[in-house]
Amino acid sequence: MSDASFRLMTLLFGILDFFYPYIDTRIQRFGIREGMTVVDYGCGPGRYSTRFSGMVGKRGNVFAVDIHRLAIESVKKKIARRGFTNIVPVLASEYDSTLPDGVADMVCVLDMFFSIRNPTKFLAELKRITKSSGTLVIDDGHQRRSTTKKKIEDSGVWSIVEETKDHLKCKPL
Repeated sequence: MSDASFRLMTLLFGILDFFYPYIDTRIQRFGIREGMTVVDYGCGPGRYSTRFSGMVGKRGNVFAVDIHRLAIESVKKKIARRGFTNIVPVLASEYDSTLPDGVADMVCVLDMFFSIRNPTKFLAELKRITKSSGTLVIDDGHQRRSTTKKKIEDSGVWSIVEETKDHLKCKPL
């Protein structure tokens, strides 16, 4: 995504969040609890990361991961402006998050899975960073649910354990 496209996306998300504040309601269904380590993969401008921060509390951590330099800069600005102490911005390279193996209790992939060119490699990276007891929360974005499910099933590393209108929850195989 170009820098101009990222800036436009951020502006549009800001307008959307102002007129239709649904994120707080949406994430209540994910099962995030205090003390967890959550990875917001494809964090963009940090719309979800900042909310996850409050949910995991001071004993928890949020890794805000993205491949776009402006996304990480945006998250860093929010951290500085709002004083978040449990969000760690991480600039990923392709499908390498640079996070340690098994670090995450939950990985959230929201509003971006449709744009992944190699879903099998991407989903393998998500499994690598997720604890064996962890959970992947993933939504369709701009693709059909059947496409999302097929990509997950074809990866051979995740099992879909719950399906809602909004998202899928998966467990590592």
